Amino acid sequence: MRIKFKIPHTFVIVYSLIIIAAVATWWVPGGHFQRETIEKDGFTREVLVKDSFQFQKNNPQFFAIFQAPLKGIIRMAEIIGFIFIVGGSFYIFQKTGAITSAIGRIVQMMKGHEKWIIVIVMSLFSFFGAFFGMCEEAMPFVLIFVPLSLALGYDSITGLCFSFLAAGVGFATAFFNPFTVQIAQKLSEIPPVSGWEYRVVIWTVVTLITILWVIRYAEKVKKNPQHSITYEIDQQKRIKMETEKKEIGEFKSRHALVLVILAIGIGVLFYGVIRLHWYITELAALFLALGILAGMIGKLSLNGIAEGFIEGAKDIAGAALIVGFAAGIIIILEDGNIMDTILFSFSEITGESSPLFSAYLMYFVQMIINFFIPSGTTKAALTMPLFAPLADLSGITRQTAVLAYQFGDGFTNMIIPTSGVTVGTLAMAKVPFEKWFKWLLPLEIVFILISLLLLIPPVIFHWSGY
Repeated sequence: MRIKFKIPHTFVIVYSLIIIAAVATWWVPGGHFQRETIEKDGFTREVLVKDSFQFQKNNPQFFAIFQAPLKGIIRMAEIIGFIFIVGGSFYIFQKTGAITSAIGRIVQMMKGHEKWIIVIVMSLFSFFGAFFGMCEEAMPFVLIFVPLSLALGYDSITGLCFSFLAAGVGFATAFFNPFTVQIAQKLSEIPPVSGWEYRVVIWTVVTLITILWVIRYAEKVKKNPQHSITYEIDQQKRIKMETEKKEIGEFKSRHALVLVILAIGIGVLFYGVIRLHWYITELAALFLALGILAGMIGKLSLNGIAEGFIEGAKDIAGAALIVGFAAGIIIILEDGNIMDTILFSFSEITGESSPLFSAYLMYFVQMIINFFIPSGTTKAALTMPLFAPLADLSGITRQTAVLAYQFGDGFTNMIIPTSGVTVGTLAMAKVPFEKWFKWLLPLEIVFILISLLLLIPPVIFHWSGY
């Protein structure tokens, strides 16, 4: 009899970690680092004083395992509210149809120039992943791009790359992403959007490499469809397509106005962050205003705007709540007086090694954790309170620790079976996981090598980004 193993739900994993943390408070020695407040460019943060650690008595936790989730939600209230507002506001943009119809207009104009369709569409989705943190939102687009890819002489894998892979790459190399970069920087006590210049370079380089990789494969399939890893499956899809008419949303003037509003909003956002030192509250207000304005221009009723906002907030509710639960782990470690002991242990591992090794260690630890907790926001809440002060002790900047977190979180999300977005997207595209895994694995190895190379300059130049 064959026993099937099912990956536990993220909430189960996180709550299990809460219990493990509570158990650890009974046997891990207590300890404490001295802390000091420093100021740089008008931004203050608390850092650990190196070589100040002293062992102390621990404080075993028991009933705290039931209190920790609510305490975590209270501690992360600002971030959780930010996630709800951004998620709801962005869904209003989606509901206007502007993004979908714009892409449809582009592919209609570029028909006959398939390579440029790949370049333009993948660049757009990569940008959405890097800026908005598009992830789950990219899922429905495979219903457009897989048939389009087949019609253009490519295959289902190429169709998945148009939106899913591109958005994933943008997510991993994000220069703004409110759900990863912003939250990780907030938890690391560094300015929001700081370091965006180097991140834009990273995004550009990795997106270009990915697009060239996909074009090379797509052209190979176009010349000989049997080279496709999904050849048999696609043959059946093509037969079905002959009897069905696939429609792509028509681009209208109101869609253009919505996109103009979005572009203006992006400009205002960067100005506000860089010049006016906006933070999470102001950014949330901007997204809410943009969402309402986009809904009105997109001819949604007031009820439609409200319903769209609520629907978007519902979609992101799990990620928002899990942030609070993950913070509960940190609270137990702190209340048990073993948080600093864990930091000290990590610093002992990395302290006598090079700073570059410390950055690599953080990167690979994030990759391992990502298999069990695919949510970027959850990992930020879980790991950055540990890795940010660890960076201070290891001779690297907190900005570098955030970059290691980004790489460790983003790239493997597209290949791990524990990612609901990955499994769900493949199901919608009717592409078996094992075929996608086989195709993507060589590119994932390239991503790992690129990540290791891109972590070198921040370590060498002690990159702070502000």
